[in-house]
Amino acid sequence: MHVFLLMFSVVTRPPPLTKIVNLLLISKRLRHYYRNMECTLLSPPASVRGMRELQRADFQKHVQIPRLRVPESQVQRVIPLVKKLLLKMEHLHPVRAVENQREILLHPLPVKNWESLPTAELEQQQVTQENFSHADLELTYENWSANEILKSVLPENEEGLSSFSRIGHIVHLNLRDHLLPYKQLIGEVLRDKLPNCRTVVNKAASIDNTYRNFQLELICGEPDYQVETKENGVPFEFDFSKVYWNPRLSTEHERIVNMLKPNDVLYDVFAGVGPFSVPAAKKHCKVLANDLNPVSYQWLQHNAKRNKCLAHIKMFNKDGREFILKELREDLLERWRTPATAEPYKIHVTMNLPAMAVEFLDTFRGLYTPEEVPEEANYPLVHVYSFAKGENTKALVQQLVESNLGATLGDELQGISFVRNVAPNKDMYRVSFKLTRALLTTPKQLLGKRPCSTDETNEELDVAATKVKCV
Repeated sequence: MHVFLLMFSVVTRPPPLTKIVNLLLISKRLRHYYRNMECTLLSPPASVRGMRELQRADFQKHVQIPRLRVPESQVQRVIPLVKKLLLKMEHLHPVRAVENQREILLHPLPVKNWESLPTAELEQQQVTQENFSHADLELTYENWSANEILKSVLPENEEGLSSFSRIGHIVHLNLRDHLLPYKQLIGEVLRDKLPNCRTVVNKAASIDNTYRNFQLELICGEPDYQVETKENGVPFEFDFSKVYWNPRLSTEHERIVNMLKPNDVLYDVFAGVGPFSVPAAKKHCKVLANDLNPVSYQWLQHNAKRNKCLAHIKMFNKDGREFILKELREDLLERWRTPATAEPYKIHVTMNLPAMAVEFLDTFRGLYTPEEVPEEANYPLVHVYSFAKGENTKALVQQLVESNLGATLGDELQGISFVRNVAPNKDMYRVSFKLTRALLTTPKQLLGKRPCSTDETNEELDVAATKVKCV
């Protein structure tokens, strides 16, 4: 409709160029598209740059804002005409009562003067230039979002707070070194601005303990780490300070669960609190879930009970290697010995401990004697997760898996899927491959040393690549 009016006016009575530009802006069918931080007038005061202790009063600012004043009886007809030009800020109502009238606050970026508005349409509603003015507006700390506050405070020439994780009422940060002097301020701003945020923590060190859970530093709020959250519609509860949980893996959890059909089998070697196992059990898969961390094991049991799927899951608290050698081995052997059911099913093994899961792959080698494994059997599909550092990380992760498995993957390899970027030149992958009779009945050749860790194998591959280049 706006475009038609514009074309008609151009044909009958050429308006000024500025008028055409303003009408074209109005004709865009976009949700409010004026960014407040692109308008210096609406940015927080420049004096807050470098602030390390949050002083909310220092964000107070007075600005001249364009506005319309119209009788209350006309406001419902005027608002649709200027809807895309309204001033939208935190805790600020763009339409407010003033002296038996309605005052409509407009964004100063597109609205410089009366001519910036759709004047013809407004005049049809008896709104003229006399209704338009600029007047003072006080802005405070409450009027800016967390992102706007932090952008105005943190060092301008360095990377700001790019992301954080939200787990229930907890906000989890992984601050870079140059942001550590601002951590208290960052924590307070996030607690102020994010709904239902009560606790802000920072990752204190790399994950190097036995149970692979985050080491946390409380920087703001309550030391309350027991959270309730939902992932892909499934509720979970746990103590975030004592177990491993990463909401950035929710899509990957969903991918695996979507592969599973009712009556499929899942062996979850490093189950944690159940992001694979509990949704699988809810789908009536047959699940054997294991985790070494006793606290994770307790919350795994709790989450299985809470989601009413105990009938479909068995849970264990032991080392992953022991779980493969006993529970997985025995359950899989029993399935091979049991006559095939009317409904075929698939068997999956998840090994989501990317820093070291590949070191457990040699456990599958020689897991059975040749007499125990039928020639034609339902062999599991293994999904093992790993980090890889370097340039061609996809090739590196395949070599990493093959090195620890002690075999080259040919037709057995079902795919290598990128999961996420963890750090510069460090990626996380899922390598899916089919176990075969040969792998399960043939011991891994002795290499003269223990299976390589992720970092060690990456270093060896880098050295090998260097030698090739030198040749």
